[in-house]
Amino acid sequence: MGVPAARIVFDESDRATVADAVSEILATGALTLGPWTERFEQAFATEHGASHAVAVASGTAALEVVLRTIGVQGREVVVPAVTFYATAGAVLHAGGRPVLADVDPTTLALSPQSVEAVLTPATAAVVLVHIGGLITPAVDALRALCDARGIPLVEDAAHAHGSSYAGRPAGTFGLAGAFSFYPTKVVTSGEGGMIITESPELRDEARIYRDQGKGAFTANHHVREGASWRLSELNAAVGTVHLRRLKEFVETRRRVAARYDAALAGLDGLTAVTEPAGVRSNYYKYVALLPPGVDRAEFKRTLAAEHDVRLSGEVYDLPLHHQPVFAPYRGAPLPAAEDVCARQICLPVLSDMTEDETDRVIEAVTAVHRRLAG
Repeated sequence: MGVPAARIVFDESDRATVADAVSEILATGALTLGPWTERFEQAFATEHGASHAVAVASGTAALEVVLRTIGVQGREVVVPAVTFYATAGAVLHAGGRPVLADVDPTTLALSPQSVEAVLTPATAAVVLVHIGGLITPAVDALRALCDARGIPLVEDAAHAHGSSYAGRPAGTFGLAGAFSFYPTKVVTSGEGGMIITESPELRDEARIYRDQGKGAFTANHHVREGASWRLSELNAAVGTVHLRRLKEFVETRRRVAARYDAALAGLDGLTAVTEPAGVRSNYYKYVALLPPGVDRAEFKRTLAAEHDVRLSGEVYDLPLHHQPVFAPYRGAPLPAAEDVCARQICLPVLSDMTEDETDRVIEAVTAVHRRLAG
C-alpha cells in the first residue's frame, strides 16, 4: 500500500458514537439548530478559549457572516494573495471589494508591511489566513496596526483547529475567527463551519444571519439579508465526536512534521516552511518549497508513479490575483506570493500516520529530489 494524500480518520468507537447520535436525532426529529449544535458550539469554544461560538454551514459561510456583521458592503477588505478562493469570495458575497496583498514567504501570511501598503480610507476589514495551520508571529503587530486604524481584524482559521501562538489559540487574535469542517480538515463534521468571538453582539448577529435573517428561530420575522447557513444536527453530531480527537490528531501530525523537518534539512534547496518561535501548528499541511527551476508536476508524478506516494494539493498553486475570477481586482505584481505558489508542495500528513508511512515519504522525496534537483 502506498501513502495517500489525505485520510479521514474515524475509528470504530467514533463510528459507533456517531451512529448512536444519528439514531437519537432521527428519533426526535430535531434535525437542525438543536441540542447537538449547541454541544458542538460549546465544545469548540472551550477547546479554542473563546466565549462564544456559532455553527454554520461552511467555513465560507462563517467568513461571509462575519463580514456582513462588520458591514463591508461597498468597501474594501484586505486579503492575502496566498489563500483559497473562499477568502476573497466571501468578501464579494458580502458586498465588499477584495484588495489582494502580498505575503511573508516564511509564514505564507500577511505582514504588517504588506497590509499597510494597501490600506485606504475605504478599508473595512483585514482577513488574516493561517495557511496550513501556521499562525504568523506578526499577528500581534497586525492587530495593533488594525486597531490603530479602527479596522477589524478577522481570522480565516479554516486550516488552524488547535493551532496556537504564544499559548493563544487560533481564532482569538481578532474580532472573530472562522473555521471550516470540510472533510479533509483536522476536525470534520462532513460539511460545516464555526465562528468564534468574544463579542456577544457579533454572536447574536451571526445567529440571525445563519437562519435566513430571522429575528428568532420560531418566528417568520426577517430582520437581515441572511441565508440558509444552518448546520444540520447530523453534521453537528459528527463534528462533536471528531473534536474529541483533536489533541491526539495534532500530536500525531506534529510528530510526522518533526521527522520531515529533520529529513528535509539535508536536502539542498528544498526548504520547509517551519514554525517560528512561539508558534504551535496543527500541521494541517506540511509545506515545503522546491528549488527554483524544478518542475513541480514532474516531481509529483515521479513520487506517485515510482514510489506510490501522493502529495496533497498545494496551498496554493495559483495566487488569487492570477485566478481568472479575480482578474478585475488585479493590481501591482505580488512577487512573494507568486514565488511561493509556483514552488510549494505539501507532503502528506495524516492524523493516524504510521512511522512506516513517514519513512516511505522521506525516502521517496529524498530519491526524487536527488534525481530532479541534484
